[in-house]
Amino acid sequence: MNDQETVLTDADQRIWLESYRVEKQRSGVRSLVDKWTIRGGPGDGIDVVEIDNGRLCVSVLPTRGMGLWKARCDDLTLGWNSPVQRPVHPALVRPGEAGGLGWLGGFSELLARCGLAWHGPPGTDAIDGRPVTLHGRIANLPAHRVTTGIDDDGRLWVRGEVDETAMFGPCLRLDSTVSTSPGSNRLSLHDTVTNLSGTTAEFEVLYHTNIGQPLLEPGGRLAVPARRVIPSNAHAAAGIADWNVFAPPQAGYVEQCYFFDLAADSDGRTLIVLHDADAQRGVALEFSTAALPCFTLWKNTVATGDGYVAGIEPSTDLPNPRDFEREQGRLMSLEAGASWSAHIDLLALASQPEVAEALDRVAAIQPANGVQLCESPLPEFSYSG
Repeated sequence: MNDQETVLTDADQRIWLESYRVEKQRSGVRSLVDKWTIRGGPGDGIDVVEIDNGRLCVSVLPTRGMGLWKARCDDLTLGWNSPVQRPVHPALVRPGEAGGLGWLGGFSELLARCGLAWHGPPGTDAIDGRPVTLHGRIANLPAHRVTTGIDDDGRLWVRGEVDETAMFGPCLRLDSTVSTSPGSNRLSLHDTVTNLSGTTAEFEVLYHTNIGQPLLEPGGRLAVPARRVIPSNAHAAAGIADWNVFAPPQAGYVEQCYFFDLAADSDGRTLIVLHDADAQRGVALEFSTAALPCFTLWKNTVATGDGYVAGIEPSTDLPNPRDFEREQGRLMSLEAGASWSAHIDLLALASQPEVAEALDRVAAIQPANGVQLCESPLPEFSYSG
């Protein structure tokens, strides 16, 4: 990390920069960090930190749990057209509304973290009787400390610390660094979750990565190196033959979710690729299955105005009810003061050769005996099965 970091926000030290901009040139490539604040509308007061490596530009939202608003690489735009058309300030999101589905009122990012204490559907935790709302709190919590910098080699980064704490409840801290290098199509996320409490705490993290138009289109496909593809319910099972193919926008489409028994390479890393119909452009996620052993595909190819989107979602456990995941032994926990870390690379595949290279890597990881398509939900994977 660059010792010459700039503090953009430090709540304890009364530091907050309304705007900040720094630019460097290295070997003819521009590196830029630009911090600004949204004014007007439901996003009023949200801080945005844009990091631009001369090819890839990403907008980070420290005010919304260090989520990624949108990205652009060459002429490829990554993100989606949510009915929530712009970022919503956390103060305006009501997670408990609509039976615990109020989280959806602020859902518009390219990448929104779900967790930290819980993710998945709303309900009640059987152990302590507490209500849990859809996908947890972290996406609607502001960072209390945010720093940024450009290293001597041109690497750009922004780092945020976000606390998800409560009296007599979970006390967890997210320490997230988003970084990229000059001229690269790769964005790196390095996250650490620490248990700040004096007792063991359960935690769940899911990286809800959302891809819509123009990349998502009829005939687009998802490539996943997997041993098994498991439908989450009977409705998803009906579409198992086309699990990896995306349909045109369809009014009234009912979402389908699929779970995966992932394969990994000799280093324990896997690669997921979503590409357009002609395999000319795409996006990939690379991560370690030791830290993030689970993966979910969310197909929501509804009418364009209703949020035509696919979610590619690495996670610590599956987005089932918390009690179910605990029973299946997938719910992770941290001892007092202990930490968990994960590293995810998002690759913008802006050309046919980049897509082809990524697909070759997926094929190299795929087990030789192929993938098993489960025709019905499996009881150990789906509570509805």
